[in-house]
Amino acid sequence: MSRQQQQIQGVVLTGYHSNAELLPKTEVCAPSAQDHEPAVPSRRTGHYNVQQNQNTQHEDRYGPAAPASITKTSSTDPSSLPNPSSAACPRSQLSSSPKPDSSPGHSPNSRSRPRPACQRCNSQDSLDELEMDDYWKEVENITRSGGGAGRGEGGGEGEVQEEEQQKIPEEGEQEEAWLTEAGLARLFDDSLAADQDQEEDSAVFLSTLTRTQAAAVERRVTTLQQTLLRRRNRQHVPDVRDIFRPSEKDEQPSKFKGGSENGQKDVTSAETETELNVEVAFSEQALSYRDNHQRLKVTTGPSSPDDKLPNFKLLRDKTGQTRIGDLSPLDMKKVRRLALVEMTALFDTAGIDLKAHKAVKVKAKESGLFGVPLATLLDQDQRRAPGTKVPFILQRFISHIEEEGLDTEGLLRIPGAATRVKSLCQELETSFYDGMFPWQQLKQHDAASLLKLFIRELPHPLLTVEYLSAFIAVNKLPTKKQQLQALNLLVLLLPEHNRDTLKALVEFFQRVIDRQAKNKMTLNNVSVVIAPNIFMFKGIRSKVTEQQEFSMATSTANIVRLLISYQNLLWTIPKFIVTQVRHQNMESQRKQNKERAVRKLLKKITTDKPSDKAVPEESSQGFIRVQAPQFSKISMAVQLTAELQAADVLTRFLSQDSSVTVKREELCLYEIGGNIKERCLDGETYMKDLFQLNPTAEWVIKAAQR
Repeated sequence: MSRQQQQIQGVVLTGYHSNAELLPKTEVCAPSAQDHEPAVPSRRTGHYNVQQNQNTQHEDRYGPAAPASITKTSSTDPSSLPNPSSAACPRSQLSSSPKPDSSPGHSPNSRSRPRPACQRCNSQDSLDELEMDDYWKEVENITRSGGGAGRGEGGGEGEVQEEEQQKIPEEGEQEEAWLTEAGLARLFDDSLAADQDQEEDSAVFLSTLTRTQAAAVERRVTTLQQTLLRRRNRQHVPDVRDIFRPSEKDEQPSKFKGGSENGQKDVTSAETETELNVEVAFSEQALSYRDNHQRLKVTTGPSSPDDKLPNFKLLRDKTGQTRIGDLSPLDMKKVRRLALVEMTALFDTAGIDLKAHKAVKVKAKESGLFGVPLATLLDQDQRRAPGTKVPFILQRFISHIEEEGLDTEGLLRIPGAATRVKSLCQELETSFYDGMFPWQQLKQHDAASLLKLFIRELPHPLLTVEYLSAFIAVNKLPTKKQQLQALNLLVLLLPEHNRDTLKALVEFFQRVIDRQAKNKMTLNNVSVVIAPNIFMFKGIRSKVTEQQEFSMATSTANIVRLLISYQNLLWTIPKFIVTQVRHQNMESQRKQNKERAVRKLLKKITTDKPSDKAVPEESSQGFIRVQAPQFSKISMAVQLTAELQAADVLTRFLSQDSSVTVKREELCLYEIGGNIKERCLDGETYMKDLFQLNPTAEWVIKAAQR
């Protein structure tokens, strides 16, 4: 992890003080005999003093600034730490008897500094100190359950080595992997130069890139070329002019071959700070923000006034919003390539260097429930129920918790008894698929603990080894808007099974939060409890330093907070990416039509058909023909008006065909052909505006294929 990733942006943490000496003397509630667990020394029982950093985030990103500092001044003497088993007790009863700290590194000021009142904050604006205590209690619970062996906390050397899942790529490997993932391997691999289809595909792709996207590609091609040159000339003595040449960051990258603006609107359009402009590339907006030296700044420190979550909304698009799952697999492949380039360009614009990790194969179970790769789980579930997108076991955990009621106080925060959870885990492994597991006996907190165990026992993290560091780096972006835009792109980059599983989880977490008046689990409470389960995945705690772990706490909790709060926006495809996909399809069709014309000329055919489909006569007269081949009413003509929406077309169709047994919400009007492969239309899509964008498309009603 880079130094930038280790810093908590916008605050200075001036001292760490032990809670063991500051909490009032009250009796700790004893666990019941059934749930009794041996006392395990707590690793985190203190708090930081937070001082607002005078250096703005803008200075951190685009100019020199003093880094945030972290000073830890207490020891973790096991004798002075409270019994972690008390985590399941009411918060008002949590305490520890004051005890002298014999550590020579203990802060002399910690004894006299009063501890803030232990009252749970209901504000959703920032992560307060007590809520961050929940984070460390969750880490302790993970450690006790055996799911987070780390520094000096169990787990032999052999076990840690077996859990190694990420590898720092060697010089040049990161650029090669990036270009390959973007479908641009031919730019560095000479063996692909003769592949005509690959060359044409790359040319079409590059022709649709924006200025910042093209610069991101060029930067990585240049870096890789320089690396390959160094490999071939290891003994070459460097020229002094090369040594003192200005750094690449100081130079304005030339426009990459094929780069274009794609007719995108001016970045500096009139939009409020809570409106998300999805018609202009996010990296172009970030470049405009940087160049205009806007005064917005963002911090991720506890209790920061800048940590509020704005009520973002998308600018209305008459051609309809496109959600993940609305496009065909072929177009989604293009979306993923564009999202990778755009995400990298966005971080480049902010001066953030992403160091991607390379996933390596690990020994993983080939069957079962816990510790099984998502792909394997879904494969075995899909054999039982084709089309399954979320593992059965996770669906069952969620449904059981909801059936028992979401009003249980401390849901997700209060852990189940570790010994009982371990026993339940073993029982589920043997009896879940047989339908013999006694769900009626499963307690609410045990079910929540099993759900969290499932997440962190995945052989690879839910957010993937490749993109985990990018998710964490989102906090370094200078505005909440850019953070949200980066998360949107990262969600698009996740493998489909990871993305669907994450969506099921954040939807469930939101339902828990909706009952916060009863269960006392606010957005912040849920975020700090879930963050270590998602980010501190199996085996990683042995690979991060104490300072990195402290730095990650608030950062990762903030990422979970954003994923939950803005899930309805994050699982959409920005219009500028859909527009680039349309341009790629049009360019590919143009090349194909040109080849057909050449073949026809060779056959001495003098009259060529138009390069695109002719616009139907009905359409030229203000009507479209809507097809419905799956139903008895095969087609109908619909007049285009300025106010006609896709939902109106479905309503009219259902009113004319009473034999339709499919539910209204399961039907979708599709845009097929022309400059898009296939797209399920949002009900608020204005048909006349979309027709003008894609006049040769066909319009088909069928069951949604999400």
